[in-house]
Amino acid sequence: MSAQGGLEELPGELMMWVLIVSELLVFAAGLTAFLAVRMTDPLGFAEAQDHLYRTGAALNTAVLISSGFLAAQALVWRRVEKRTHARVALVAAAALGVLFLGIKGAEYAGKAAQGIAWDTHPFFTFYYGLTGFHAAHVAAGVLLLLLVAVRDAPQNIQTAAMFWHMVDLVWVLLFPVIYLLG
Repeated sequence: MSAQGGLEELPGELMMWVLIVSELLVFAAGLTAFLAVRMTDPLGFAEAQDHLYRTGAALNTAVLISSGFLAAQALVWRRVEKRTHARVALVAAAALGVLFLGIKGAEYAGKAAQGIAWDTHPFFTFYYGLTGFHAAHVAAGVLLLLLVAVRDAPQNIQTAAMFWHMVDLVWVLLFPVIYLLG
């Protein structure tokens, strides 16, 4: 099989795969840097981590996974010509993305009320940088899902769902490393 043949078998658009892989590499670099710096101050990182709202982060994990399921289900429904179901699923997936951002915003507000900023400790530099960059991807994904709910061709839904699943995957990696790693 040629390299060209392998690329032709990928689901979705090639450029979306390029975007997904490049974004995953950026997040991987950020997590690697976080873990490397954490090794220089494990006690300080553990103490800083104790200020996080783990329950909210766990809830956000369930929210994004549920949203990803709805995005995938939208494609299934659209392919069997259940356009209304597909559109409702896309809007619901986007609404869950907004809920994620609301929970994350409340978490950030709580940190601000405690006087915790990005420069309080290196842990928080990474925390705000990685989770903030992820939140920007969630916001972009919400807009993409809503756009695709209007322009609901199966290929459009597939492309949006691919991006949304990348957002899910990144969170599933960020959550244990940032919030749980002891």
